[in-house]
Amino acid sequence: MMRRDIGAILFDKDGTLFDFGATWNVWAANLLTRLSEGDASRAQALGDLIGFDLAARRFSPDSFVIAGTPDDLVDVLSPEFPDLTRKDLITLINDEAVSAPMAEAVPLAPLLDHFLAQGIVLGVATNDAERPALAHLDEAGVRGRFAFVAGSDSGFGAKPTPGQLLAFCDAIGIMPDRVVMVGDSTHDLVAGRAAGMWTVAVLTGMADTATLAPHADVVLPDIGHLPGWLGLA
Repeated sequence: MMRRDIGAILFDKDGTLFDFGATWNVWAANLLTRLSEGDASRAQALGDLIGFDLAARRFSPDSFVIAGTPDDLVDVLSPEFPDLTRKDLITLINDEAVSAPMAEAVPLAPLLDHFLAQGIVLGVATNDAERPALAHLDEAGVRGRFAFVAGSDSGFGAKPTPGQLLAFCDAIGIMPDRVVMVGDSTHDLVAGRAAGMWTVAVLTGMADTATLAPHADVVLPDIGHLPGWLGLA
């Protein structure tokens, strides 16, 4: 791909900018412990519902949580907590997410600055909620590098629908065919294709190459390989 083709890069957050396992396995264990009020058997039963092995502290590769939204999680958990409203559960989930320890997939600041120095506009489209997404970018010290950040509750829908991606294009005034969508799940890539963007898959999430390749223009080990693929090294 020639440099002249690309004006912007839109990143997924979890599993793309940040390593999924190092971040969200800790979050899930803490959330389940909090919800179960320390009852280990109750916590594991809740983990089974969301595809998380509490003893091993890891998600199953097919867990809906990996690419899902907080609303998806509430849909599954709310029957287990009849005394809590949906709003209560969303707030609890997002509170735990805000404090999740974020592990950068690669050193973010220098990579993002490299793109910005070449005139590329950057954005984030995540199925996480907007509040924790902004908190995580703040924690990494990179929020100011992004011209656009959208969560599943930002009013544009959630991936795999392309609403967030098209809103990014509208916000920055660049056509989708000059944008690269980078993500670690099929949700990211399907949304990218639906929006008319280039799609790049990375392996810092839970999905493997065989799962991602049919939906991607290229599969890379992590976002640190993007400059080479784009001809911007």
